[in-house]
Amino acid sequence: MQFAVLGGFVLAAFAPLLHRWFGERTGWVLALLPGALLLWLLGQLPTVVAGETLVFEQAWVPGLEITLTFLLDGLSLLFALLISGIGVLVLIYASGYLKGHPDLVRFHVVILAFMMSMLGLVLADNLVSLFVFWELTSITSYLLIGFNHTDLEARKSALQGLFVTVGGGLALLAGLILLALAGDSWSLQELTGRGELLRGHDLYLPILLCLLAGAFTKSAQFPFHFWLPNAMAAPTPVSAYLHSATMVKAGVYLLARLSPALGGTPAWEAWLCLIGALTMLTGAFLALRHTNIKKLLAYSTVMALGTLTLLLGIGSEQAMVAFATFLLAHSLYKGALFMVAGILDHETGTKDIALMGGLRRVMPVTALCAAVAALSLGGVIPLFGFVAKELLFAAAWEGGWRDLLLPATLIAAILTLAAAAIVGIRPFFGERRELPRDPHEGPGTMLLGPVLLAGLSLLLGLWPGAAEGLVAATASSVGGAPVAASLYLWHGINGPLLLSLVSLALGLLLFRHWARWRAALRPLEPLIQRGPEALYFRLMDALVEVAEWQTRLLQNGYMRNYLVMMLLVLVGLTGVTLFARHELHLAVALDVQLHEALVVGLMVAGAVMACVLRARLAAVASVGVMGFCIALTFVLFSAPDLGITQLLVETLTVILLILVLFRLPRFARLSSPLERVRDLVVAAATGGLMTLLILQVVSIDPFSSISDYMVANSQPLGHGHNIVNVILVDFRALDTLGEMFVLALAAIGVFAMLRFHAGEYETRDRQARGEVVDD
Repeated sequence: MQFAVLGGFVLAAFAPLLHRWFGERTGWVLALLPGALLLWLLGQLPTVVAGETLVFEQAWVPGLEITLTFLLDGLSLLFALLISGIGVLVLIYASGYLKGHPDLVRFHVVILAFMMSMLGLVLADNLVSLFVFWELTSITSYLLIGFNHTDLEARKSALQGLFVTVGGGLALLAGLILLALAGDSWSLQELTGRGELLRGHDLYLPILLCLLAGAFTKSAQFPFHFWLPNAMAAPTPVSAYLHSATMVKAGVYLLARLSPALGGTPAWEAWLCLIGALTMLTGAFLALRHTNIKKLLAYSTVMALGTLTLLLGIGSEQAMVAFATFLLAHSLYKGALFMVAGILDHETGTKDIALMGGLRRVMPVTALCAAVAALSLGGVIPLFGFVAKELLFAAAWEGGWRDLLLPATLIAAILTLAAAAIVGIRPFFGERRELPRDPHEGPGTMLLGPVLLAGLSLLLGLWPGAAEGLVAATASSVGGAPVAASLYLWHGINGPLLLSLVSLALGLLLFRHWARWRAALRPLEPLIQRGPEALYFRLMDALVEVAEWQTRLLQNGYMRNYLVMMLLVLVGLTGVTLFARHELHLAVALDVQLHEALVVGLMVAGAVMACVLRARLAAVASVGVMGFCIALTFVLFSAPDLGITQLLVETLTVILLILVLFRLPRFARLSSPLERVRDLVVAAATGGLMTLLILQVVSIDPFSSISDYMVANSQPLGHGHNIVNVILVDFRALDTLGEMFVLALAAIGVFAMLRFHAGEYETRDRQARGEVVDD
């Protein structure tokens, strides 16, 4: 697994070279990697179904206990199968959909990186590596959504998706760190076995809220659902992959993975059931407003993601089985439907489903695939979606929240069936309409995916027992204990079946009056437009306004303001830490010699004179006096190397200041008396703080003197009898190297100035003599 995932990133880097060799067949070549991984995963299916867990561990940052560990159990196996299997079909589909596109190479690079990022996310066991792959999916999905970078809407939608998911990712990072601290482990496998410890921990609620924020933003839960339909600006192969098997299910995967550790509490059930139900109803309701086929399917995905979250909130064994079954069913029919939508757009020239009709005669294979996948979306017998819907109704019936969850689930099922009928019936039946292009059947590369995915939906519907083992293993991973799954197409006449019949009848009725339904919803448009997405735009505008305000305040182009801000932050942070967290020990005996007092007096006098003098030359001389006194202080206290460095740098500084004096404007007061008082206070606070810090350092001696070590080891380790030389060359080699660089830079600066002014004076002399001087 490690070779496949990490090798996938390497293969993505070589995609441009492969495109040179294989041209339009590159998609087929790249599909070999996920295809091989799919076969390997299928080979592990019997082992995982038997209840075993496979772990592949490789040290990454051993000092921080960070490993690149991949975990293969029922949950990760199901996701990995979907990611690799549908990934093969998407790569082949894209070779037809994007045939001749000038940026096809870039698409292959990013889609492979996205695929491997998602695989790494669902297989990762270490929290750090999980977060790394989590953020990689956000970055690569941003590049995919904004693939058509010349389109303003595509760029805008890509940024929106990035901001929402990365913002949630910051909350997720905090949650993962708190989770590791509370559970005393960075391993998901170990944390899932410490559920009682985590659920009883004082940090449980902050952990839960942070993790829910990350998961809800990633999986487009209410009120963050708006970014997902806008992501339809991406090419259809991206949409098909995004919705069926990858990024939008990452948040759901995280919740499922952490369910054994954090689930079962009232807070968990309340948040997941409430947000899941709201998301389910919102997605199903908003889907019927749109005639754009991709937007309609996107909102139905929002509905499905809400359903999966709701099932995790219910948390019963029945709900876990329903979760695994619904996840598999949704991936199959949603991937097929998005590929069908791409074929319709590609061959008709429009995404508006209201303009389509009667296409079954010219696109019979596409029509059949759409019908089968749409029946599965609507939960109609004998498709696998029917099996999943029956389990969903059964879980809601027994969920303990019956008064709320069951009606919400029924309403969502009715709206979803109407949406399925719109997608599966409206484009292919009825009268033919004028279209931008003369429609015909899509190429084989684009039909392969819908045919296989729709065929699997039908096969698993007729033979649901084929998926029992995988569903049971997934449900067991989510539930944290062995769960038995029994999947049947016919359970007899019971409550869930009656609810299915009701949803079928009312859904078809709603489909029949779809135009009236859309007309009835128009008065609600102002309210819908003031929803969460409008709040997002207001927040982004406010962010820009705050950025402009702080730029005007803090980055206004005046160096003195920059210095004041930096010093205030230094004094504030360091001062608070010094006084609030440490005790001051200032018992320092002052043993000052006369010559030392004179040096200090000269230093103080130079600093004061530099501040009060109006003549620049005198101020520069005062600064020089202060600097030379500092160099003399180094010499007096046995640091001749520092003294020499300070002397050279100070000399260069004084020379530079004197040279630029001739180019400066006349002296003027640029600050008000109040500003000068402020500067005096800031300077005094900074100087006082530094004095306290130095006295504190001198007063505390937690370690033995390093001089004893250097004296003892100068000859054995440094092989030198001159201790000073050994210290400079061996013990403090990097420090000495830095001082050498300083001296070299000082010499270069002086040399450059001398050459510059020598050349300038020579030019002036030649001009004075009337000679022609070239620029």
